[in-house]
Amino acid sequence: MPLFHGLSAFPITPTDASGNVDTGALATLLARIQAAGADSIGLLGSTGAYAFLSRGERRRAVETAMSAVGGKIPVIVGVGALRTDEAQALARNARELGANGLLLAPVSYTPLTDDEVYEHFAAVADAGQLPLCIYNNPGTTKFTFSVELIARLAKLGTVKAVKMPLPANGDFAEEIGSLRSVTPDGFAVGYSGDWGAADALLAGADGWYSVVAGLLPAEALKLTRAAQAGDTKDVGRINDAFAPLWALFKEFGSFRVMYTIADLIGLGRFAPPRPVLGLPEAARGRVREALESLGAAVGC
Repeated sequence: MPLFHGLSAFPITPTDASGNVDTGALATLLARIQAAGADSIGLLGSTGAYAFLSRGERRRAVETAMSAVGGKIPVIVGVGALRTDEAQALARNARELGANGLLLAPVSYTPLTDDEVYEHFAAVADAGQLPLCIYNNPGTTKFTFSVELIARLAKLGTVKAVKMPLPANGDFAEEIGSLRSVTPDGFAVGYSGDWGAADALLAGADGWYSVVAGLLPAEALKLTRAAQAGDTKDVGRINDAFAPLWALFKEFGSFRVMYTIADLIGLGRFAPPRPVLGLPEAARGRVREALESLGAAVGC
């Protein structure tokens, strides 16, 4: 499957309290994703806590990924950083280590203009020389990409895709059509926001950039393949089974919930990077019930 299409699984990055990557645990998570048959791995995305890691630790994470699953599954590396030169260095590191693609968000303490974001992306794309996906994540970055800016960036030689948030009006088909009308043939339009993934794929989105697939890749893949096949009945059944998890994601943030999932399914008891705190103890039971219900319904 082409890069930036299908199911891209975004795992957490296990670390100690000082932000040092647990390479063994990370390799285990990545191997599970590859074995499940996901279409790519999104390493060091928001779920991968890239913003909390030093450049050295981010390099170690990429080294670990390429050693564990390189050549077996495409690896897309997040290279967002506050400074353009830092993002350029991260992009070069990813290319040198064998990554297949890049994911870039406009991270900034100071609100950015469209021209500033364009120049930032142009510089990082040139440094990385790998297929690059625009990360449109206004909930975190407070910057929203307009259709016009996406069209402008799509003219850069290596900018090949966009990772969109769920549309406020829920009209995926209209948004996908609008983006495809101003971008080159083959430019991939995908979505994050796990609870909207089924609708996005059924509406013709190219990819699902999935948080939950980082720890539950087999279950997420069943939903993806049903949607790609246009099997609305099976999509509805599987998505309904995911509903308790989607509710927890919305209530607590998927980032926090993922650390509890890792613990409950026996992959390790990792803490999110401070100042982020884990889920309150009372919520753990709800996560356990959601996982049990999902497993019973989906059969993974």
